Amino acid sequence: MSEGDDALSTELRQLREEVAVINQHRLFTSQSTVGRMLALSFGRGLAFGLGSVIGASFLVSAVVYSLSQVDFIPVIGEWAARIADEITAGR
Repeated sequence: MSEGDDALSTELRQLREEVAVINQHRLFTSQSTVGRMLALSFGRGLAFGLGSVIGASFLVSAVVYSLSQVDFIPVIGEWAARIADEITAGR
């Protein structure tokens, strides 16, 4: 066996050891089956969607409220007041 073959054999053994360590990582063991991986992705998507809707609702309501308080700019104040009236009429 030559010195190059010995070095290649050592590298291959180290590579196998590293792959074994990676395969034991929590990320790979928690998503070990396709069904579990799909369920986790679905739950993550639901949480992201719900958080986006709630966050956008708060942001839009805060912007509309603050714009409705602006009376010294006629165009924006009237526009914001109409939006606020539409929102309260929908309740």
